[in-house]
Amino acid sequence: MNLPTPPLPTPDDVIAAARLLAGVAHRTPILRSTTIDRLFGARLYFKCENLQRTGSFKFRGAYCALAQFDEAQRERGVLAAAGDNHAQAVALAAREHDIPALLVMPQDTAVTTLEAARGYGAQVVTYDRASEDPERLVQRLAADRGMRVIPAADHLQMIAGHGTATLELLQEVPRLDYLFVPVGSGALLAGSLLAVRAARSACELFGVEPEAGEHARQSLQAGRIITVGQPRTIADAAQARALAPLAFEVIRAAAAPRMLGASDPQLLDALRFFAQRMKLLVEPTGALAFAGAREGGIDLHGKRVGIIVSGGNADLPRYARFISD
Repeated sequence: MNLPTPPLPTPDDVIAAARLLAGVAHRTPILRSTTIDRLFGARLYFKCENLQRTGSFKFRGAYCALAQFDEAQRERGVLAAAGDNHAQAVALAAREHDIPALLVMPQDTAVTTLEAARGYGAQVVTYDRASEDPERLVQRLAADRGMRVIPAADHLQMIAGHGTATLELLQEVPRLDYLFVPVGSGALLAGSLLAVRAARSACELFGVEPEAGEHARQSLQAGRIITVGQPRTIADAAQARALAPLAFEVIRAAAAPRMLGASDPQLLDALRFFAQRMKLLVEPTGALAFAGAREGGIDLHGKRVGIIVSGGNADLPRYARFISD
């Protein structure tokens, strides 16, 4: 039996998400750097989602997704499997909506992430990556408790909510020429494409993914989702093996953005720039878009360029090594 095809999110969904998030999500600052502007002969605008609630853009989509729960679903609660920013986003969004939350997270998740999730009021169940299948565990817990599973990317409201970061940027800087967006499972890129249409902007989008994987570039070239091996990169929040199906359909339906790759050494250089010149703590994945703009071979001279800084949840001892090496 063929399952019905889920509806694709639209630019109107991004506009509706922005209304829903007003007064709930931070309208994050857009920062500038004279040094980098001089280096490129361009004007760069950094949309700092590292300063968003929970430290990443993912709170936007999680809040919008949980807002769609009916009363019965609210009582049963939400379940999410993640060891990264998605977990914290769901935990806080659930608290905002007064919904019980259960998170399934790897045992080796950073202690700070575990503590943050529990601090937002979520219950946490851990599993061993080497011996346990998280998908099977999630399905069993969802069936036992009647909870609704919220995926990190393959969800209409996630994509629409994530797109509000770009919508805000375009509202404040309406004549952008280029926009660079980090890519993991593709929900942020898909939402950004919809936001560009919602804002009726003519800016050109570039997706930036870890050079170690580049599954998005391969998928767009092939016209179908390509799954790769686990990318080995410091950009751990972008270690997706494939684009989420719904995000892929949105990206493919749009004028396909050009995809760029960023290496770990390029990410380290970007992290050091953020720390030294802009006084910003940025996680490696959050530096992807800037690394792509800086190293991707795109001529930025004379352009107005948007950079999505997607998150700042860095493990501090690890981060200290990154910026000091």
